Amino acid sequence: MSDVKQGSNSRKRILNYIASKTRRPERWDQPMDPTMDDQRVREILAIEPFCSMDDQQFPPKTPLQGILKNDCRWRDVQPGEIIIREGDFGNTAFLVIQGSVLISIQRLAASVLGRSEVKQKGILSAFSQLWKNPQVAEVRESAAKLDKTLTTNVDAKGQTHICVQDIPRLIEPGKSIELSRGEMFGELGAMTRAPRSATVIAKDRCLLLEIRWQGLRDILKYDPTLRDHVDELYRKNSLQVQLRNTPLLKDLDEHAIQQIAERTIFQSTGNFDWHHQFKQIQKTDDAATKIHQEPLVVAEGDYVNGLILIRNGFARISKSHGDGHRTIAYLGGGQVFGLRELYHNWKNNDQTPYLLSMRAIGYVDTLTIPTEIVEQYILPTIAKRQIPTPLQPDTSSRERRAQTRQSDLDQGLLEFLVEGRLINGTQAMLIDRDRCTRCDDCVRACATAHDGNPRFVRSGPVHDNWMVAQSCMHCMDPVCMIGCPTGAIGRDEQSGVVHINDQTCIGCSTCSNSCPYQNIQMVPIRNSDHTPMVGEQDQLPIVKATKCDLCMEQMGGPACQRACPHDALVRIDLTTDEQLKKFLKI
Repeated sequence: MSDVKQGSNSRKRILNYIASKTRRPERWDQPMDPTMDDQRVREILAIEPFCSMDDQQFPPKTPLQGILKNDCRWRDVQPGEIIIREGDFGNTAFLVIQGSVLISIQRLAASVLGRSEVKQKGILSAFSQLWKNPQVAEVRESAAKLDKTLTTNVDAKGQTHICVQDIPRLIEPGKSIELSRGEMFGELGAMTRAPRSATVIAKDRCLLLEIRWQGLRDILKYDPTLRDHVDELYRKNSLQVQLRNTPLLKDLDEHAIQQIAERTIFQSTGNFDWHHQFKQIQKTDDAATKIHQEPLVVAEGDYVNGLILIRNGFARISKSHGDGHRTIAYLGGGQVFGLRELYHNWKNNDQTPYLLSMRAIGYVDTLTIPTEIVEQYILPTIAKRQIPTPLQPDTSSRERRAQTRQSDLDQGLLEFLVEGRLINGTQAMLIDRDRCTRCDDCVRACATAHDGNPRFVRSGPVHDNWMVAQSCMHCMDPVCMIGCPTGAIGRDEQSGVVHINDQTCIGCSTCSNSCPYQNIQMVPIRNSDHTPMVGEQDQLPIVKATKCDLCMEQMGGPACQRACPHDALVRIDLTTDEQLKKFLKI
């Protein structure tokens, strides 16, 4: 008996040891500012709006004090410092504690924001680079210098900040809005990962409380005062604009849009920082495991309570198939879900449930318009021929495919695009391996156009004869842009191309580490005499982030595509399946 008892105790010790080694990650494992202590939290709780919050409304696992301690940090901002750049993607909001900031309502020059103005090369310049390119890769004429209107400083934590020198000259009178103590900005971009709609500059030295999106989400969830305030600002300033730009609602009058905006329900589903978990999910080959990693927005068979409009992100539409699920399609920003069920129920006076499931691919922000509002304002404007009715038991297979809006893409290809999050790419590089002869003309052409170093790798995920090369896809949701301390990586407003300003890139690797597709490389750079550039103080090699920029400076577009002798390479928008179906001639 003693041997049995001893063996049992040994197993318990082993199990306890294993349990201690596989501890589930906790909400507070990664504080935004490790120096935030209880005293500083008490200082936050003494100011509005936090002093008016009821901490009893917060659950024990997510207390208000815990949110403030782990999801906030103080920002001491100098006069002229750029806090937010128009067009950037960020995941934090700001509350003004002291001082004031200016929101520019005029568009500032790219150079003022620390970005580069892209100038396309002429014919002579394009040809001359064939013999002028240096013999080694990544040669720069000299060390990078900022525009004369800008200065940089590095704080005690090693963070880089950019300041403008002459605010009155840069921002015309009457072209800015001043925010002072107690006012918040940046919350919309933080919660939706939409590009920042304006540039915010410190008018004088000010103290800001920066709140990352996880903390803001929880505060808005449990505190009605702040939630109502933020929702009202969104309804007033942004929601109606978005509704008017939705094709389904374009024929509605102002009164109808206003009524819809007042009743619309906001919802976020999934993990906003999905790119951090993406690589881990990809390690499994089990399709069922992958799809269950995607949280449900709507389950097949649920009661139809409204029309769902996707605001940001992507969603997988699937139908139960045996013991698993079959992907039917994927939806992106501006697309709707549930319209045909609503139309059928309205015309036939019955209650058909949702016929398909909707899951967040990574994360998705949705707007739900309640059924009664849809029936009052939207459905009467839609002709019956535009909406397929829900499935009936005796529906033929052909009708079933049409009514479920199943994609015409091969099922394996559809699953490949969705599970790899490749649907995020607006300019993905697709290579037909049946046509590709591996001559590498595309790689050499790219190197010729970019300092002797190609900006992509002719390798990547493969499905049948198709390969998605490791080249920047210029994503719809560019997570690489989040966290760049100088704003060096940004999206061109005209073309949508995500590109890097070599002058303001400090080689921190934030963008490279964030890219879920490994499409940004850090490369050491050289002087014109071919010697490696090193830092003046640490003598370490200077590196820069490099990636495909779709040959913005080159005539004729991407050199890789133009150089392929067999038309095996194409740049294509995968955010919807329309271009892909056209390319595949489906």
